[in-house]
Amino acid sequence: MITSPSSVRRSERSRRAILRSALDLCTERGYGHVTIEAIAADAGVSKKTIYRWWPSKGAVLLEAFTDALIDATPFVDTGDIGADLRSHVAGAVKLLSVPPFGPAYAGILSELHHDDRLAQQLREQLVDPRVEEAIGRLRSAQDQGQIPPGADLPLAVEMLYGPVYYRHVLRKPVQDEQTIATLVDHVLRSLRAPGY
Repeated sequence: MITSPSSVRRSERSRRAILRSALDLCTERGYGHVTIEAIAADAGVSKKTIYRWWPSKGAVLLEAFTDALIDATPFVDTGDIGADLRSHVAGAVKLLSVPPFGPAYAGILSELHHDDRLAQQLREQLVDPRVEEAIGRLRSAQDQGQIPPGADLPLAVEMLYGPVYYRHVLRKPVQDEQTIATLVDHVLRSLRAPGY
């Protein structure tokens, strides 16, 4: 049985060149005008190399965006859940507000409607792991008594991220520091049971 080469065997130098080229081209041309051919030419690799590791340009840009988002939005635990969430959300807002990451992510989202494989990759590589990490951070705050027992943590995560991505998709002005603080405070207040 023939199997495709494992991503573990990818040349890290080629991988970085491909991801960088995809992002650069997205900034220069816009997501819709980026092609695998152009990425390959800019990165100095063959189209075959790219297709060996990714099924589409959307998958290439998804990996580039995921790497950047993870770096920009760590889940730290300083013991202050409000401060940690404000910092986390601010990192996501900042990344989404600047090229190439904001336009790249908007392009990826636009392709989800007709690319089931990319939609699945987005859930598996980005959304589900980040949601689990966010729930884990909230659970830690719960263990420290900052969030009441029985609070609906998955719903809290949706409430926290929903406004950020809603504004991005609709190209509304990005949240400023005060708006982010208000969002986080609102989400944390909503987790408190009556009388808490």
